[in-house]
Amino acid sequence: MVNQHETLTVEKQQEILEKYDPDSATRKLKGSMGVVVFVGLLAFSIFQLYASITQTVPRQVLLSIHLGFALSLIFILFPASRKMRKKDSVVWYDYILSILAVGVGAYWPLMLDTIVNRVGVLTTLDLTVGTIGIILTLEATRRAVGLPITIIATLFIAYAYFGQSMPGFLAHRGLNFEGLVNTMFFTSQGILGTPLYVSATFIFLFLLFGAFLVKTGVGQYFNDLALSIAGKRIGGPAKVAIFSSALQGTISGSSVANVVTSGSFTIPMMKRLGYRKEFAGAVEAAASTGGQIMPPVMGAAAFLMVEFIGGISYWDIAKAAAIPAILYFSGIWIMTHFEAKRVGLKGLTKEQLPNRKEVLSKIYLLIPILLVIFLLMSGVSVMRAALWSIVGTIVVSALRKDTRIGFKKIIEALVDGARTALSVAAATASAGIIVGVVTKTGLGLKLANGLVGLANEQLLLTLFFTMLTSIVLGMGSPTTANYVITSTIAAPAIILLGVPALSAHLFVFYFGIVADITPPVALAAFAAAGVAGGEPIRTGVNASKLAIAAFVIPYMFVLSPELLMIDTTIPYLIWVVFTAFTGMIGIGAGIIGYWYRKLYWFERLLAVAAGLMLMYPEGMSDTIGMILFVILVVSQIMTKNKGKYRLA
Repeated sequence: MVNQHETLTVEKQQEILEKYDPDSATRKLKGSMGVVVFVGLLAFSIFQLYASITQTVPRQVLLSIHLGFALSLIFILFPASRKMRKKDSVVWYDYILSILAVGVGAYWPLMLDTIVNRVGVLTTLDLTVGTIGIILTLEATRRAVGLPITIIATLFIAYAYFGQSMPGFLAHRGLNFEGLVNTMFFTSQGILGTPLYVSATFIFLFLLFGAFLVKTGVGQYFNDLALSIAGKRIGGPAKVAIFSSALQGTISGSSVANVVTSGSFTIPMMKRLGYRKEFAGAVEAAASTGGQIMPPVMGAAAFLMVEFIGGISYWDIAKAAAIPAILYFSGIWIMTHFEAKRVGLKGLTKEQLPNRKEVLSKIYLLIPILLVIFLLMSGVSVMRAALWSIVGTIVVSALRKDTRIGFKKIIEALVDGARTALSVAAATASAGIIVGVVTKTGLGLKLANGLVGLANEQLLLTLFFTMLTSIVLGMGSPTTANYVITSTIAAPAIILLGVPALSAHLFVFYFGIVADITPPVALAAFAAAGVAGGEPIRTGVNASKLAIAAFVIPYMFVLSPELLMIDTTIPYLIWVVFTAFTGMIGIGAGIIGYWYRKLYWFERLLAVAAGLMLMYPEGMSDTIGMILFVILVVSQIMTKNKGKYRLA
């Protein structure tokens, strides 16, 4: 069994999280304020469960209360500046902001009939409350989520107001102050729009589900299961990191949190085995980022996708994302395997592995995850599936004393789930501002036409420009927010050229997620470097190389939607997956520089070329790629034990 001293201390984990994940930089409140926050978080969860079970709370009332809970708690928990404020006390102005947030959250429930009857005509009080609501939302987002999305949302507000002054095709009539406040706070197109609705329904319940799973010890079980399956293989700890992060990603909503949680366990093991610090951090960063594209949760973006695309079910999205996610993790697995062979690394010894029988005896901990997949496949609504899975987690946990969730742990799970939801609520509220402006001004179509025009209506060039746009927009933004931004601004360009909506949305989602490991921002890579003690930019570059599949697969499923199980046959799907997997072997060998033996530079180029051809879904390309692939394999096998390299 792996020794405890190999993992990071809880204090060190928290330090890294607070540095790279704004969601974790909260005050450590005790005494009466600690009790107030605890009760507030518990009440938040209880209200959300009541609303989900009864489904009798009017939509705008639900969203307003959801927003009020989130904002008021954020101002108490998150300091205005992490460097200048003590983390065990609340400053006076944060009390005022929290009270104002309560008032903003209570306004719709108290004034519902009056607001509805006025039909868009705002009073002075309406304007005041709406303005305060917008300002509080932006400030809470800055504290709990970070500056990138706050700046983007602010720029969009400015764009909406100064529309007549915008140059060229960006010009529009502009919104006056009253129209802007009305759109942002008193319609279903702004802050209280679709993104926040998804946060208040689907996302919150799945965050609760994840919190309950954590209380059963499922996180540590993922590590033990990964060790049992992959620990003895070549470069075992790296493969453990990949397998564990893929499992963690099924319930995790944050790349950075996934890095620190899994990486505190796997990165020290990789370093002890002989992996370079930057490579060890890169493996964990790439794998943890991939967790955001792993069904069934997919960083909660899948729930937003259902609402944004329309006409498809959640299960359609999860099913479509399955094969690309498997290919992504396969690509990382292949490259870590070649790197381990190149360096001469072995697997872990039997003494370093957990007891296999003990691990298998806890396999029942995976039942709640399988249950949610089964329920979604059966056509049960997403909310009902999440609720039943929470119940299933409690029932399954009772099978053993060490995993049992008692009353105390249930309360803790409710509090932890609500705490996790705070940053998501703030991010989706600000994302609603972006969606509202795009809808009101027609900016999405204007930007789409601009991108398509820049690419001269060429699909591949449009995809390339959209990729760059999505990566830039996704930098520093959490999963839910970056999907809203990229799907609103970038996806319409691809759809204009006849690409299916699901393919287009997954395309921008993938590249928004890849921003977490793409320098210079690369928050997941920076967090992994913090755990590994490596250089952040080098870690990011290594992570981007390992995640090369994420830069190729989106092009594949746009050019060949069959990869998303759209209008395909099983034989053709098997062939596409086979050629894609084979292609990744070639690309992985070319990038690492090792296959059966060390590769010459020209062999590396040939390997990458063969891989790209195999991954491009077209008959002639597959044929040429397969011929090159076979030639390389044969030449490798025939010369691997000889001192001189030669082509057979």
